Amino acid sequence: QVPMVESGGGLVQAGSSLTLSCVASGRTYRTSAVGWFRQAPGKEREFVGAITWSGGSTYYADSVKGRFSLSKDNAKATVYLQMNSLKPEDTAVYYCASRLAITSATAGHLKTYRDWGQGTQVTVSS
Repeated sequence: QVPMVESGGGLVQAGSSLTLSCVASGRTYRTSAVGWFRQAPGKEREFVGAITWSGGSTYYADSVKGRFSLSKDNAKATVYLQMNSLKPEDTAVYYCASRLAITSATAGHLKTYRDWGQGTQVTVSS
């Protein structure tokens, strides 16, 4: 079983919306939170947001705050990333990953995440 599985990527127009899904396995569901990262060609992997399984606390990067929204369905072990008002600069491969303890100060620290998914491509045309 794949630890984390992303889906929902595709080619969309600027200004449109897209929802990505991340399904966690039983093993990764025992972790505290799920984070989303993205990586554009030639750039380092960038933090997008994170959400905790218990309580639903959310954390967002400034670049997506107000446009992207995280939600979850514990029964389905699934986290959703709702992306609105998409811009060409949002084009990237989007990954989800799990982590144990999480705080507001460390939510975006890439090295603290584990069990990465395979990624799903999001392309926003102008």
